[in-house]
Amino acid sequence: MKITFLTPPSLDNHKPAERTAGCTRVVYNMVNIYELTVAALLENTGEDVCYRNFVLENATSEACFDFLRKDDSDAYFFWTVNLSIPTDTQVERFIHQQNPDAWCIFVGPGATYFTESLLTHPKSIVVRGEPEETVRDLVEHLRSKQYWQGIKGISYRDEESDTIIHNAPRPLIQNLDELPFPAIHFVNGYEFFNPKLKVAPYMAMVTSRNCPFHCIYCVPSSLTFAREIEYKKAHDGKKPPVGFRSTENVIQEIELRAAQGFKAIGFMDDNFIVTEKRLQAIGEALKKHGIIWGCQARVDAITENTAAMLKEYDCKYVDLGVESFNNDILKYIKKGITEAQIYEAIALLKRYDVPVKLNILIGTSPLETKETIRETLRKAKALKVDQVMFNIVSPFPATEFYELAKTNGWIEGGEYVPTDVQRNSILNYPNLSSKQMEQLLFWNNFQFFLSPAFIWHNIRKFSSFREFRAAAKALWIKLFG
Repeated sequence: MKITFLTPPSLDNHKPAERTAGCTRVVYNMVNIYELTVAALLENTGEDVCYRNFVLENATSEACFDFLRKDDSDAYFFWTVNLSIPTDTQVERFIHQQNPDAWCIFVGPGATYFTESLLTHPKSIVVRGEPEETVRDLVEHLRSKQYWQGIKGISYRDEESDTIIHNAPRPLIQNLDELPFPAIHFVNGYEFFNPKLKVAPYMAMVTSRNCPFHCIYCVPSSLTFAREIEYKKAHDGKKPPVGFRSTENVIQEIELRAAQGFKAIGFMDDNFIVTEKRLQAIGEALKKHGIIWGCQARVDAITENTAAMLKEYDCKYVDLGVESFNNDILKYIKKGITEAQIYEAIALLKRYDVPVKLNILIGTSPLETKETIRETLRKAKALKVDQVMFNIVSPFPATEFYELAKTNGWIEGGEYVPTDVQRNSILNYPNLSSKQMEQLLFWNNFQFFLSPAFIWHNIRKFSSFREFRAAAKALWIKLFG
């Protein structure tokens, strides 16, 4: 069966949706290791797999449509996030016009939540939640023309009754080690850049799925969000348990990436630092192969021991999700940390010379005001960390925050619409409007990234004009779109 994994260029007059993290538009190219894992699985089962990412190719919409006019794939896969739905559905319609027998299969968080909006054609199927096992079974049945309508974890439009059928959910994958490593040969020749690592060639990895904490707003990555949406539907809103790859399996992938010549790895786990033993084993493997790396962590995972280990194993950044420096807001959003813990974690990382990036989210609570946002900026600047990312909270469906926002009438128009959290807000609080949040977001970025202290701190670190150009481009997009 000939299968094409398709990422079209944006067709909605915006920058393309970023499909790996899944809640912004593209600033720089990120490798979608989740999609490439599904591609690897199908390749391993003998399917004829093609991969076309017209965003990576920097190609036009006409180039995409011209490819589809000539292509004869049996099925097209879309990794669909909320922001990509208008583009993906437009391309789906074009495919069915050109090739009525082709299947269009949607996976990802956008497909898992907005399922029915994607099922306008009887040759379209949605794979909900974790995609790998469902996709394997679905493709096997489609190829052999077996009865596929009973497969768990899919939704489809029944042609006879013209109704949408939602099959029972599929259980979570129990052994993540059984999954293949992402098929990165499909993206050989494309340049991926992580501005926090600044070394090429760079690759992303993930060693776990979801996290055990209960922040009310959180959408950590496109895969884990799809996993969480589907699990919550069947378990009264409860979060799914965390899934881990074994340490041995992670080390095997590190060794493979080293053999392939990769010099830097960014770990995309929602919460990478789990135990000191696991951190030590993975860190030693990275150091052995001379790979620099970075990760995401909670501030309460940073201890004297873990900070020392991060330094020893050549960790070049830690992303800390702090969101706010206001204890009342932190408590409201169920972050499970305090302002004092934030300061302590940053101090420890600085003591061991591990670069720190803070993730700050504007508007996570009706307690937020213009003054609390300005105070957060002042405190972030005073800490003299290496990077800060300011975003605006969005009431993503299937989160607790969405239910609060909908119940209290905070959402403009009454219902969620996909927005770029790096630019736009759809929330209005009694004391803080969406327009004010957008203005404060711009001002925070402007004040922080164009401050003399930040410029001087970072400009000394550029080792090439390429690094400087990439960083300048990312800043321009962040400020001006």
